[in-house]
Amino acid sequence: MKMAFWLYFFLFLAFFDLHAQYPILTPFALTLGATPAFIGWMMGIYALTHLPGNLLAGQGVDRHGSRRYMIFSLISAGIILLLQAHVTEPWQLLALRSVSGFVLAFLAPACLAMLASLSSDPIRQGKFMAGHGVVHTLASVVSPAAGAFLVAQTSYSFTFQSLGWLLIATGILAIFTIREPQGAASKLTLQEAAKTPVKLNIIPLRFYILPLAVSCSQGILYFELPFQAGGASGIVNTGVYFSIISLGALVTLSMLFLSHYSPYIRAAMGILGIALSFFAMAALDFVPLQVSLFMLGMAKGVTFPAIASMFIDLSGGKRLGTVFSLQSISMSIGSFIGPIAGGMLHGKITSPYFAAFLILMVALLLIPPRTGKLKSNPVPPVTT
Repeated sequence: MKMAFWLYFFLFLAFFDLHAQYPILTPFALTLGATPAFIGWMMGIYALTHLPGNLLAGQGVDRHGSRRYMIFSLISAGIILLLQAHVTEPWQLLALRSVSGFVLAFLAPACLAMLASLSSDPIRQGKFMAGHGVVHTLASVVSPAAGAFLVAQTSYSFTFQSLGWLLIATGILAIFTIREPQGAASKLTLQEAAKTPVKLNIIPLRFYILPLAVSCSQGILYFELPFQAGGASGIVNTGVYFSIISLGALVTLSMLFLSHYSPYIRAAMGILGIALSFFAMAALDFVPLQVSLFMLGMAKGVTFPAIASMFIDLSGGKRLGTVFSLQSISMSIGSFIGPIAGGMLHGKITSPYFAAFLILMVALLLIPPRTGKLKSNPVPPVTT
């Protein structure tokens, strides 16, 4: 589909920009004089400010479609990065990251809802979710190392400005290329939206604990890994480590045949794989860190498309903007808790990675034992 191509193209540019910041934010904060505890709160507040954006995005996407929210998110985040290039105090970075968390909260629900609306067939929807993961991972394979290398060769200021202009250019190009799918099931007219009651309990609450737990463990990883790589002096190593995770995810995301199998089984196997990878990093010193990170990435490549497909199945393909908004809210809560927990456990007897392992194993118990392959839906796909 032409629309899917353009959507993937702009998602690649956006994800490249965002993931390039992961290995450099912690070292940058350290150069400003921030403490590890402050950095944990900075990363957590960024996730917390996702919540109001997610709430607005869910109803907004269902009523007005995804396009305007994608454009707003990309351009606004780019402007914030331009301002971030000139901060000199930790509190200034905290303030800008808080605003950035809000504006970027619109991006994921809008993108996922538009991708899901391109077809009403569950297998094709699963492939679209996997394609979203592939694009996301392709961008994140090279972007962390690229961001770290750019800082090492130039400066933090130049790097943030370059990434900011890239986001702004991506948003402007999206204005002329992204169009709403005609007849998308996830988009409601204003009159329909006014008459349709908002039901936040269409999916049992326990299912939202799954993305919360995964994102919480991921927040712990994003906090702890830069310190393990050497802090500001090991910024290139940090970038390489994040790229190794993405390479592992790319392996399993490329296995498109997995979308034919039950998303419940895929989610269970993926979460188990992530948990075991964290256990290896926490307790198995004989396992090289690079191997554990690669296996963690492979498990992530199974988990995130499976969770997205699981929510489409549970919702029956209705109110996808709200569904993915609630998923993003749960992930924001997990991303808020994760780095703060990592900051509290950093340097203590208990490894933050072991805490991530325990959280994931508890979440694993909440997945229902649904088995089998997905069956194709006879309803024809939505045309674009």
